[in-house]
Amino acid sequence: MATALQGKRIAILAADGVERVELEQPRDAVQQAGGHTELLSPETGEIQARNNDLDAAGTFTVDRVVSDAEVDDYDALLLPGGTVNPDKLRIEEAAVSFVRDFVGSGKPVGVICHGPWTLVEAGVAKGRTLTSYPSLRTDLRNAGADVVDEEVVIDGNLISSRSPDDLPAFCQAVVEQFAKPGAGAS
Repeated sequence: MATALQGKRIAILAADGVERVELEQPRDAVQQAGGHTELLSPETGEIQARNNDLDAAGTFTVDRVVSDAEVDDYDALLLPGGTVNPDKLRIEEAAVSFVRDFVGSGKPVGVICHGPWTLVEAGVAKGRTLTSYPSLRTDLRNAGADVVDEEVVIDGNLISSRSPDDLPAFCQAVVEQFAKPGAGAS
């Protein structure tokens, strides 16, 4: 598995308020599988991470502003949660457009916890089977998604999980889906 993602470029889209473990663990799993990650955000500099939405948990350095990113530059996308992070992303048109275009490209997208809020805003949840943190499920249903309560749900190019408790299964599923032949092909 150490080379399963060799040569693959994975975008991670996040803003202030990202849940630290939901960015860190999938990123580390992708890197351990040989993938290259790049952190995208609406602004340059650093983003503030959180533990359980409330406690400061350090920062992550932004590699690229999302408005300067192109879907064709990446093979897959990760959308971590934390309540504040996707709430900030869903009011940033460049972030919403990037997610909409990425999902539309057919390339794999891993999304966990509150991350699906960005899918709702991008208009790409309708007709999809997803899971999320319980407080988002009504929003997903209202957006036309079929919502289930499972550790990991794979529906086409979308891989979703409920919470940090699901990270081991989510990380494994993300690496497997990102590594599939044709995954990330433009």
